[in-house]
Amino acid sequence: MTDVHLDLSKINAFSNIETCLQDADLVIIAIPSAFVMSSLQSIDKAVFKDKKIFSAVKGIVPEHNLIMADYLNSQLDIPYDRIGVITGPCHAEEVALEKLSYLTVACQHTGHAAEMSYLLTCRYIKTSISDDIFGTEYSAVMKNIMALASGIFHGLGYGDNFQAVLISNAIQEIKRFIDAVHPIERDIKDSAYLGDLLVTAYSQFSRNRMFGTMIGKGYSVKSAMMEMNMIAEGYYASKCIQQVNDSYKVHLPICSAVYRVLYERMSPSVEMRLLADQLS
Repeated sequence: MTDVHLDLSKINAFSNIETCLQDADLVIIAIPSAFVMSSLQSIDKAVFKDKKIFSAVKGIVPEHNLIMADYLNSQLDIPYDRIGVITGPCHAEEVALEKLSYLTVACQHTGHAAEMSYLLTCRYIKTSISDDIFGTEYSAVMKNIMALASGIFHGLGYGDNFQAVLISNAIQEIKRFIDAVHPIERDIKDSAYLGDLLVTAYSQFSRNRMFGTMIGKGYSVKSAMMEMNMIAEGYYASKCIQQVNDSYKVHLPICSAVYRVLYERMSPSVEMRLLADQLS
């Protein structure tokens, strides 16, 4: 947001990532997933030694089809117990406006999650902790695809009654997938899963819903991207989830329909009508 005032006395700016990381004990990575590899691949892995790394990236690293936890572990040799995930439900715009927001901080080492949770908590941010880094992160990725679907339907003129059915099916689809990828006991109704989906699918600040709406109104993918001039993580996530699911074979009708519209240039009106007939 261009009208947010930052307290410069509390900010140290760096032009070199390794210099920035050198003396940090705790690191938050907030880079669009499409640029994670180009931003981090040249960094000496030793810089990350003994640091706690939290990801606020809501996407999959497309070159490897890996969520951030797996990318940090496999490519930068960071142990899973020092990798954390910061998820919603919240939009940065409302945080900047100091509207009450909630975050979930996930880490297999719940002590590290509690430490980050404490640092993030303030008058307008409340936090909870979780040990489900894989489920929360995959859910955060998939909700962007669901928001794209919501936007496409909105652009095509479908109403609120239908949107309720779509999102009810979306949370079930997310549960099927994350239970297949990382089968542990979890409550899909928790804010980190259902809440994050709802705010992304419905909010006026949702870039993914906005992108989907433009597609539904007849924009091409390229023209929608150019007009938005922002990253819609769901676009990249759609292809990645499709490829990851080749191994799991989970029934993902919403994700598959969005993929066909974005990457196979199927007609949004035809594809969404076929999808609507599958929902209940």
